[in-house]
Amino acid sequence: MTAVAPVAKPKMSHRQIIQSLTGLLMGMFVSILAGTVVSSSLPVIVSDLNGSQTAYTWVVTATLLATTISTPIWGKLADLGNRKLLLQISLALFVLASAAAGFAQNTEFLIAMRVIQGLAGGGMGALSQIVMADILSPRERGKYMGLFGAVMALGTVGGPLIGGFVTDTINWRWNFFVALPFAVVAIILIQRTLNLPAFAKRKVQIDYLGIMLLSSGVALLLIWLSMGGSEFEWNSSTSYLMLVGSVILLAIFVFVELKVAEPLISLNLFKNRTFTFAVIASLAVGISMFGTTVFLSQYMIMARGASATQAGLMTFPMMAGLLVISTVAGALISRYGKWKAFVVTGAALQVVGLYLLGTIHYDTPFWQVGLFMFILGAGVGLVMQNMVLVVQNAVEPQILGVASSSVNFFRTLGGTAGTAGLGALLAATIPNMIADRQSDLSAAIASLGDKAAAVGASLSSGSLPTISTLPEPVRSILESIYGDGVATLFAFAAPLALITLVAVILLPNQHLNEKTNTERLAEESEASSVTETDA
Repeated sequence: MTAVAPVAKPKMSHRQIIQSLTGLLMGMFVSILAGTVVSSSLPVIVSDLNGSQTAYTWVVTATLLATTISTPIWGKLADLGNRKLLLQISLALFVLASAAAGFAQNTEFLIAMRVIQGLAGGGMGALSQIVMADILSPRERGKYMGLFGAVMALGTVGGPLIGGFVTDTINWRWNFFVALPFAVVAIILIQRTLNLPAFAKRKVQIDYLGIMLLSSGVALLLIWLSMGGSEFEWNSSTSYLMLVGSVILLAIFVFVELKVAEPLISLNLFKNRTFTFAVIASLAVGISMFGTTVFLSQYMIMARGASATQAGLMTFPMMAGLLVISTVAGALISRYGKWKAFVVTGAALQVVGLYLLGTIHYDTPFWQVGLFMFILGAGVGLVMQNMVLVVQNAVEPQILGVASSSVNFFRTLGGTAGTAGLGALLAATIPNMIADRQSDLSAAIASLGDKAAAVGASLSSGSLPTISTLPEPVRSILESIYGDGVATLFAFAAPLALITLVAVILLPNQHLNEKTNTERLAEESEASSVTETDA
């Protein structure tokens, strides 16, 4: 296969940078919107498709699993091929899968389409970070953090609001169609406005065996995490076979990566202290970000009796914390070139936010819940993007694609494992909590008279109940159970967030480079040419 290497290009002006970022920002908005528009509606969607708590978790986990597996592959392809074309392919694939999901008649088909969304989403996430490094230096990245933060907030906050409104007023299926017109515009804008450096060709090899081993090993591990305790016992032959199989596949993957000429994930990267600690921090922040926020909408709907629209509105404090704090911090980082204090502060805020959310109940005043969410969002905003920034600043420009996607890979791996593990914990916890309250629940159902049989049959079906439609005595008991059950997940995740704090404290406090990746590559190429001429 023929790959490419950047050729020198004059430094871009502010206007040229804004023009080049237009399509990229629209693409990011589409991918975020297509992913978040269903978040506040998932309880309704899964209930309508007669899905269980396990199916609810898998609708989310399937996307994260596919994103996790595909992220390093997209990153490697970015070092080898046309980044602009790869962006357009991933965006088109993402939205087509989203549109197909709108026709789902069962949770199995919905999960399959979410897998394809995840594969393409891995491309959008990895490639956008890599392209930014081509046109923006680490030092000046903060100047534009407001734009990226605004797009993230608009997609993350607007998505649940749009999805909730569409679900309440039309039908949840239209959630999967709303991103289509934006996607068409994004693909056109990327074609017309994203101007990346010219490339010179070189011969490369694709690590197909590494791709298969990593995909199989990670998939098996995450399936084990998500199904353990519900589909099979942790202490069972099935459990042990899946875990041992995953370990063997990943061990073979490591061996292969040490031998191949073009490894999918270069293990030499772990010799870089910045990369190693950024990976550890990203794993833990993935659990904090994905493994907990996924269940916030479930808390709002199942424990607070909110509609899908209201659940979307209720996530606003967390996104506001992420947007406001990350934008301010980005501007300060660009101005002063100092980043570590912000990252350490963000990691500490994550621990505090998760601990506080672990104390909530179904009747906790919402202003308190909102404050706790704001704190967590601020912490995530300070840590998440800056992990990629510090790695791009510390590695050689030739492997920037692999390094950037590796950080995204481990963050998404943490998020997927967190979502699967915490989802399995919730799926096992809720039945136990219902059993503990069975006498109260039976008495509440018996008091319903003629409605008792229908309500009892609905609750015993194994599907997620629609809390807002249940009669008052039963509803309040189930809201209490789900409120305490989801809070348990936050309390469990809080100690894990301490890993992020320790890792970022140990990060080397390197000065931010003031040159883009393209400029660094051009300099190295010129230096190599001079050396060859002298020789």
